[in-house]
Amino acid sequence: MTAARASTPDAVNEGPSRPNILARIAQPGHPHHATALTAVDRLRQRGDGLFIVPQCLYELWVICTRPVEQNGLGLPVPVVVERHEQAKTLFTLLPDNDAIFGAWERLVRELQVKGKHAHDARLVAAMEVHRIEALVTFNAADFSRYSGLPLFDPFNVAIAPHP
Repeated sequence: MTAARASTPDAVNEGPSRPNILARIAQPGHPHHATALTAVDRLRQRGDGLFIVPQCLYELWVICTRPVEQNGLGLPVPVVVERHEQAKTLFTLLPDNDAIFGAWERLVRELQVKGKHAHDARLVAAMEVHRIEALVTFNAADFSRYSGLPLFDPFNVAIAPHP
């Protein structure tokens, strides 16, 4: 099972300068758009399950609706609704539950996570709870503190040979 990263830091805190797979899928004109879609297709072709959690959609909404001058995409709400629906067709949406909070709290305490990186910890907590084995992210460095977490860079997945 593989999770797609639609997570901080870029989705909530730093804007579109640092890529995020759902944000790139939501931007047909972006240079990473095709890479993001190809990576999703390749993972699906090889039989990986593709999952997101509600946090991914919240953060996609934030980056898509935030004004361009504030490092957002400045998209109108009806377009963002379409992007949300697209994400839910590309990925299986897993539910939030009480166990995620407990797992998140353990992670941030044990790893002394600070500031915006707590959003990443919540995504990792959801992965643990839902037993998702790997993460697709353009930002592997943001997840380096989580030893043993397999990470897939969309660029590497997109150029991998077909199964």
